[in-house]
Amino acid sequence: MIDVEAYLRRIRYQGQLAPDAATLWALHVAHLEIVPFENFDIHLGRPIVLDEDGLFDKIVTRRRGGFCYELNGLFSALLRELGFRVTRLSAGVMRADDSFGPDFDHMTLMVELEDRWLADVGFGDSFREPLRLDDRGEQVQDGRVYQIRHDTQSGIMLRLNGGTSGGNGYRFSLIPRGLADYAEMCRYHQTSPESPFTQRRICSLFTPHGRITLSDFRLIVTERGDRRERLLTEEEWGRALKDRFGFDAAEIASMQRRGWTHCASASSRP
Repeated sequence: MIDVEAYLRRIRYQGQLAPDAATLWALHVAHLEIVPFENFDIHLGRPIVLDEDGLFDKIVTRRRGGFCYELNGLFSALLRELGFRVTRLSAGVMRADDSFGPDFDHMTLMVELEDRWLADVGFGDSFREPLRLDDRGEQVQDGRVYQIRHDTQSGIMLRLNGGTSGGNGYRFSLIPRGLADYAEMCRYHQTSPESPFTQRRICSLFTPHGRITLSDFRLIVTERGDRRERLLTEEEWGRALKDRFGFDAAEIASMQRRGWTHCASASSRP
């Protein structure tokens, strides 16, 4: 069991807790606007172990973020404690050439109420609100189009932006999975030079009107479709982590002691 009250304080949620669609929607949005998608532990050499107690300590107690296995792994535990019927699902992320990554490349969630919903607080710049899993039409959020396609041979596919190519989406099945099932791919994404998570440091959050991201030392702010970016000094970087992403001073100091500089990041792009 997890400390539900502490988790709700972490995501600054004070709304209703009935296990229904309105609560799911509100928790999903709150999580995405408070808990960052980030991969700093990979670059700090800290192993990520898929254990609910460890995930709770990192995300709730230490006020950090994480990547898909951590964020969706713990969010599913919160939903379960609140009385939702939630299932962890394996997904393969779509590549730029429209092929897909392997099973367990990504963790997403199915929540079963009167309707079935796709929930995901760990896919970076994706959907803000849960999607209706059995709606075959276009679902529009924030001016972006999402579509879930069911295929008996290739599984279920989520595509962003109306099904255009370019690596936006993933393919998944509805087979229930446990945290241990993702362990091998979680290790891969922490260690392989081919993993996108070992190639750069990323920290990103939804905002009410867009998104804010640190890509290495580059700060990118998107608001109502307007994008601005600039390279930060190390001092500005630490201040952004504290003021914009909610990191505490001890976590920031630990990262700064690693000697992270602009040398490898000046040319990076999100």
